[in-house]
Amino acid sequence: MKILVAVKRVIDHNVKVRVKADGSGVELANVKMAINPFDEIAVEEAVRLKESGKATEVIAVSVGDISYQETLRSAMAIGADRAILIQRPAELALEPLDIARLLQQIVDKEQADLILLGKQAIDDDCNQTGQMLSALLDYPQATFASQIKIDGGTLQVTREIDGGLETLEMPLPAVVTTDLRLNEPRYATLPNIMKAKKKPLDIIDIADMNFSPLGQVKTLKVSEPKKRVGQCTLLSSATALVSELQAKEVI
Repeated sequence: MKILVAVKRVIDHNVKVRVKADGSGVELANVKMAINPFDEIAVEEAVRLKESGKATEVIAVSVGDISYQETLRSAMAIGADRAILIQRPAELALEPLDIARLLQQIVDKEQADLILLGKQAIDDDCNQTGQMLSALLDYPQATFASQIKIDGGTLQVTREIDGGLETLEMPLPAVVTTDLRLNEPRYATLPNIMKAKKKPLDIIDIADMNFSPLGQVKTLKVSEPKKRVGQCTLLSSATALVSELQAKEVI
């Protein structure tokens, strides 16, 4: 079984994001970048499935500029066997449906049995690409997976819902998006980081693909959240809190 894992390069979650002075976006120059945390969980799960004998190959794929090679090497250091970079110009902005359309072509070419994606990226929080890819491929899907089991050609996914846990069963091939509780990604060891440098990484120019950006979404302005006005008041008891709320006619 072949597993395809989509990964995105984002600002490291420990870094404080700064908005550009002209409001055109966030500052990326000299900023530490990393694999999107949800995608890292997807890579870890794919590697675990391979280690358990359920899969034979794990392929990491990403859409981005030349710097995305570093992100794909990180995925291979975790355990992916090879990687594919759909290289685009750094200034070309793509929306989730664009990414899904590009991934569709890679899935069709590789004939992957299972496609794993993080449930969302921490930069735009769209939570759309996996669902759109499933629709384009006409594959069954399971989102927010907290547990994945494979039995032959059948996939069983447990996902968290408001009322508890829901278990879905579907045939392969399928698309699954991963949640935080699925696993805890391993740290890439130095030997594996060195091995990742020798693993194959194929680069496909986006101009050579059957693709044109939709251009349906346009960013008008990016701004920082408004600073909180006022100060916090510490109260000595619940009674004092009720009195304060009553005075402000909240209750």
